[in-house]
Amino acid sequence: MAIIVNLDVMMAKRKISLNELSERIDITQANLSILKTGKAKAIRFSTLEAICRELECQPGDLLEYRKEE
Repeated sequence: MAIIVNLDVMMAKRKISLNELSERIDITQANLSILKTGKAKAIRFSTLEAICRELECQPGDLLEYRKEE
């Protein structure tokens, strides 16, 4: 997929665990893990907003476009 999710990078920078972030934004660990590993096909804006709020970042810090070859 051409959209890369950098959630794991931002979580490492902010030193926050998957469990802690999932509790803070009220999303299951399983769903957050799917997003973190790049297996998600979509993300709700409300979820993206909550992640950005908790990690104090911008959507562009989490999502990246790479042209497929």
